Amino acid sequence: MKAIVVMDEAAGTAGMVLAERPRPEAAGNDVLVEVHASGFTPGELAWPSTWTDRLGRDRTPSIPGHELAGVVSALGYGTRGLSVGQRVFGLTDWTRDGTLAEYAAVEARNLAPLPADVDFTVGASLPISGLTAWQGLFEHGDVQAGQSVLVHGAAGAVGSMVTQLACEAGAYVIGTGRAADRRTALDFGAREFVDLENDTLEDAGAVDLVFDVIGGDIGNRSAGLVRAGGTLVTIAGPPGARPADGRAIDFVVEADRVQLKEIVQRVRDGRLRTVIGTVATLDDAVAAFNPAERATGKTIVRVRP
Repeated sequence: MKAIVVMDEAAGTAGMVLAERPRPEAAGNDVLVEVHASGFTPGELAWPSTWTDRLGRDRTPSIPGHELAGVVSALGYGTRGLSVGQRVFGLTDWTRDGTLAEYAAVEARNLAPLPADVDFTVGASLPISGLTAWQGLFEHGDVQAGQSVLVHGAAGAVGSMVTQLACEAGAYVIGTGRAADRRTALDFGAREFVDLENDTLEDAGAVDLVFDVIGGDIGNRSAGLVRAGGTLVTIAGPPGARPADGRAIDFVVEADRVQLKEIVQRVRDGRLRTVIGTVATLDDAVAAFNPAERATGKTIVRVRP
């Protein structure tokens, strides 16, 4: 099968190549998915799990990508809950070969049914962004109606999901980002917007919850905006500063079938929109992941027409 593979961690996305790889087998409790569309997060090339297995052994050449939408083509021994020919989408295990390929072996529990009225391209754009937003807001942030939420990168793949879900939960959302992102963030439901290049972050005032996707100086300064009893939630690694009288939580997103069903239902009924930028074929994926200028929206690889 055709797949995108990586061998050199230092090379980043420039080290990605299209190659022939053996078609994976579906182990016990796995399904083999015929991949129709795949999502990719460039940051995963810095994750140890991209290069080594759970025991720390080298596993290159690795196939990156952990989001997919496709059709179940085979079931592993003992696999239940899904059937051959079923449309699915989901998030694959970090330490196994991923989804930038014509086929991927995935634990069945990591997948959810993809309704027929949701395109494979949309399905592949949802797992990481949608689950990250859901888990950060509801599991770790315990967001409540009437609270104020500061969302960094509010026009981005994750931030836009956070903004929409927080608004639906009844929160007052303040988005941040570049000046060019203001209109997009407001369109997704943010009530205010802080231009991190030209405005003063601290002018946003005290908030109940900060959802940080940036880290560094912005993440550290954000801790000072969390009011007593509030929460700083981050996916940018352990925070360098903590709220004076609140919680600081960093987390790694996990696959969850029930949450995926909640997310895709919101897409179906128009409550949730995803940010898709470039849609490339598998043959053109390497170039798409090395754009000549800053990309807008999530890049999706359409593996099959």
